[in-house]
Amino acid sequence: IAKMYNEEALKYESTMATGFLLLNIDFEQGTASTSLGPKMGMEATSLSRLIKKMEARGLIYREKNPNDGRGVLIKLTEFGVKKRETSKQSVLKFNNTVKESIPENKLNIFFEVTERINELISKKLIFDK
Repeated sequence: IAKMYNEEALKYESTMATGFLLLNIDFEQGTASTSLGPKMGMEATSLSRLIKKMEARGLIYREKNPNDGRGVLIKLTEFGVKKRETSKQSVLKFNNTVKESIPENKLNIFFEVTERINELISKKLIFDK
């Protein structure tokens, strides 16, 4: 899936990580930079590098958080909003194609299994026993 999204993103001179970050930023209020890492499952250094690249491309900008003087909000530029919409349409197309191709009962089982696997991972029940 990641390879497919990266191939699609390349058509728009982007990456899957960039698209994912755009989708995780509230396009009206912005999003606290500290909350983006956990949402995306990224380490702070990787996220920081991605934010710098996206800022240099004119997709996002940083603004002081009015509710927390120490914090920073990441906000979308007009260009970022357009690229966010492109990312959103790609995800919706993928989701709709999957829903049309796989019966709902099988998708429900898949999501149950995926949820359980993620739970095992997050609770460190696989390797840290």
